[in-house]
Amino acid sequence: MRATRLFLFVVALALLAAAARSATDPRPNVLFIAIDDLGNVLEPVRDRVAITPHLDRLAVGGVRFDRAYCQIPLCNPSRASVLTGLRPDVTGVYDLDRHFRAALPQAVTLPQLFRNNGWFSARVGKIYHYDVPNGIGTDGLDDSPSWDLVVNPKGRDVTDAAQIVNPTPQKPISAALSWLRAEGADEEQTDGMIATEAIRLLEQRREKPFFLGVGFFRPHTPYVAPKKYFDLYPLEKVRLPYAPSDDRTDIPPAAFAHNNPTPNYGLDELTCRTALQAYYAAVSFVDTQVGRVIDALDRLGLAKNTIVVVWSDHGYHLGEHGGAWQKRCLFEESARAPLIIRDPAAEGNGTACRRVVEFVDIFPTVAERCGLTVPLQLSGRNLAPLLAGPKERWDGQAITQILRPADSRFPQPVMGRTVRTERWRYTEWNEGRDGVELYDEVADPREFTNLAADPRFAGVVRDLKKRFASQARGGPPVGDFIPARL
Repeated sequence: MRATRLFLFVVALALLAAAARSATDPRPNVLFIAIDDLGNVLEPVRDRVAITPHLDRLAVGGVRFDRAYCQIPLCNPSRASVLTGLRPDVTGVYDLDRHFRAALPQAVTLPQLFRNNGWFSARVGKIYHYDVPNGIGTDGLDDSPSWDLVVNPKGRDVTDAAQIVNPTPQKPISAALSWLRAEGADEEQTDGMIATEAIRLLEQRREKPFFLGVGFFRPHTPYVAPKKYFDLYPLEKVRLPYAPSDDRTDIPPAAFAHNNPTPNYGLDELTCRTALQAYYAAVSFVDTQVGRVIDALDRLGLAKNTIVVVWSDHGYHLGEHGGAWQKRCLFEESARAPLIIRDPAAEGNGTACRRVVEFVDIFPTVAERCGLTVPLQLSGRNLAPLLAGPKERWDGQAITQILRPADSRFPQPVMGRTVRTERWRYTEWNEGRDGVELYDEVADPREFTNLAADPRFAGVVRDLKKRFASQARGGPPVGDFIPARL
């Protein structure tokens, strides 16, 4: 009984301290949560599989953007774009090795903007790019001007790497369908440690406005999660997505990732279903860690003055189009990615938004919600009107791109660009010389029928093609740009 009273007394003091700070310094906090390779598994559709009660709770309390699109479906360039608020053609980052400051040494990133204006800025885990799993525990491609403090946990998922199942041993586990039913507790895994460290920082730094980046490594391959999360998804109930047998006949070869041209990696159905089970297990594991951090935010009395942003760097293929996996494609599954913004002051909380938005919109939205002046050159739009009214008119479009390196298929690197509107997706490979695609997202949301060659839609193609001009391309000529590693 005495221990219970002491605990309640400590909680009461924490709540009083948070309330006192809010009264004297009303600047909102920002909890900026990144989840690596989280596909579009959060929408409450009939055939939904993912079990994510904590992310669902955040969505109910905020605005879930169901049509949010990354600028490039690859970890490093996408994160560089989100954190600078600039498109890849401006950052010059198309691959996994280049740092955005090579082209933009004077750029002010989103966390750096908060740091420059008096917020305590800290990072735990993966916000900028890391090589997974080899970079876990290091700074990766971090950006030191962005942070006052960084924490790089490293858990048993790294030390247990020899136990990881990789049915394609010719591929590294980061690029394969690889997984591990892990032993031990959540807190022993890197992502569990990240949640623990984030909670510690919330407890220690709640007296001053903060921008806290919390970056989880899963469900990036290898799909690692404690065994109990695998048990949530009985293998006999796991099914691969449907696609017509002739689905790929009208799709240009460039549309499929250069590092995974073979459907399903050439693996049998049972192996692919086991990988899919592991992916969902990793999703539920990360969801639990997010829940731990949100619970701490509530316990410390910080929720009413904290903007929570949850995002993934890009979408993720789980066997669609007859066996596409992971990222690097411009289909809906990899171009679209989860985005939730819970702002206590937003009038639209609790309503999902179906308007087309872009990830470059995150920077101006979060900064301006906190009263900060954003850099003039930012590429995105402030989403404030949609946070107030998620169903309001928006007239949005999203442009996503990916660079294919030269290989046996293409003698020169090939840039693919796609534009997504409310109804259409139009894609060009090498400005159309290596293929075009057009999909009606209302009649054909799984993008099974390429309408680009149908003369009935020539006018639609002409209109959508013009929309690429709204994006300043810049950067090096594609034919002269040889990425270090793709």
